[in-house]
Amino acid sequence: MHKLVAANWKMNGLKEAGVDLARGLAMRAASEKLNSELVICPPATLLISVAEVLRGSPVHLGGQDCHAEEKGAHTGDISAAMLKDAGCRYVILGHSERRIAHHENDAEVRAKLAAARLAGMAAILCVGENEDQRKSGETLAVIERQLTNSLPTGLAGLNASDLSIAYEPVWAIGSGHTPTPAEVTGVHARIRAQICQILGSRWREVRVLYGGSVKPQNAHDLLAAPEVDGALVGGASLVLDDFWAIAGACG
Repeated sequence: MHKLVAANWKMNGLKEAGVDLARGLAMRAASEKLNSELVICPPATLLISVAEVLRGSPVHLGGQDCHAEEKGAHTGDISAAMLKDAGCRYVILGHSERRIAHHENDAEVRAKLAAARLAGMAAILCVGENEDQRKSGETLAVIERQLTNSLPTGLAGLNASDLSIAYEPVWAIGSGHTPTPAEVTGVHARIRAQICQILGSRWREVRVLYGGSVKPQNAHDLLAAPEVDGALVGGASLVLDDFWAIAGACG
């Protein structure tokens, strides 16, 4: 299975700039073959426009979040079925910025994962510790708790390609600081073991991504580390050359 590199544009990009960035990536992906799978997750306002640009290209489209319900009186929300209808293959769930700013808990993330599965979408589930938890040595305990409580039961019908886990140390996001490749390897190995414990041994092939201040300067060391199956990229994904360099670091 190829490594997965996902661009999380967050709340950035108006139509013209977003379409130009997506078009540039699609053109490069079509002409310069990479040993990685690429995903763009733009803000919801750009999904349809970006989907049109990516049609026929090897780059997938993804959403940044979804509601647990398929439809209803949920002003401002978007369902997994709507994302699928817009052309999305992936959806990011449980991102630290959602957990912190919107007070999402593991039960809510689990319900969203179930909704994504029902809609036939692949999920990128985010887990990670904050700075205080890291300093107190709680990293693995926090991640194990998030995984145990965020993963829905009844995933027997899915393949490992339908679920990815993104380790995003909250203290590293946007800070310019990253854990060492050895530290990342240790956390990713524990995530993989925990996934197998929860879901069964066949899920050993699930892709475990690293996310947290990934840049062209550190991408090669991080992506070459054992147990690292790709990256969830924030700010650097808004610059075509930077994101392409990160994707190319997959080998």
